[in-house]
Amino acid sequence: MSNGDLQFKAAQGRRAVLTGVLLNLILSTGKIAGGLIGRSNALIADGIESLLDLFSSLLIWGALKYAAKPADAEHPYGHGKAESLASIIGALILAVAGAFIAHNSITQLIAAAHGATVHLPSPWTLLLLVVVIALKELLFQIMAGKARRIGSNALLADAWHHRSDAVTSIAAFIGITISLVGGKRFEVADDWAALFACVVIFYSSYSMLRLALGDVMDAKVSDEAEETIMRTTCSVPGVLSAEKCRVRKSGLSYIADLHIRVKGDLTVREGHRISHEVKDKLLGSELPLEDVTVHLEPEEG
Repeated sequence: MSNGDLQFKAAQGRRAVLTGVLLNLILSTGKIAGGLIGRSNALIADGIESLLDLFSSLLIWGALKYAAKPADAEHPYGHGKAESLASIIGALILAVAGAFIAHNSITQLIAAAHGATVHLPSPWTLLLLVVVIALKELLFQIMAGKARRIGSNALLADAWHHRSDAVTSIAAFIGITISLVGGKRFEVADDWAALFACVVIFYSSYSMLRLALGDVMDAKVSDEAEETIMRTTCSVPGVLSAEKCRVRKSGLSYIADLHIRVKGDLTVREGHRISHEVKDKLLGSELPLEDVTVHLEPEEG
């Protein structure tokens, strides 16, 4: 994959992130205002969680820009790991948001248990939540699809921020509905719903953190990627077999190394030509390969 392709993918990711930032700013303001006016703690917590998402999104935007920079003397393998680091921070911010909502909900439940006055939410807050849920889920689908197309775990983490936002809004919707239908006996359903949503948020954070840490630790990309590389390599004339293929993810691209077996009586020049042909064919394949190291071995016997 050329640096131009990498820059194009990164630009696509940054545009998607900025779209999310703008929408989050509008929705978080609306949710906090709606929660204050409509007396819904779940809605206020939901809005604050959206504000925290803004910082995560801006971080990921910067990481995508930095990760697309070409390799230099100090970073001979490029700057792709910045994308993975942003994924980790984004996952941790998501966990912090979940912890904040959980703390707020538990505090309200304890206060209610000790006789504190709990005001029922206003019915119109349900309409606001319906709009929020629809927009957030739509944004998740768009960003998750874009993340998979360009291979960005950081963008996928940002997409999950929007999905978790939709989940907390669904929980708030259910809680407010129960409060309004059940009356005073169910006035804390709003807080129980927000607390339940934290489970989903923590799970999303864990999933994204595990994926990002795998990238940082150079975890295996996939069996399919290795099979594609081996198959493409063996299609090059002069290559008898391929083995010891290893692929790792670096930002939006892959870096691979493998061994190829050729006839033992080939000249150094001929072996060099074959290895370069293998590398060129792999870089031009469907995989987002940024660099390939090919090691030559003579045929056995």
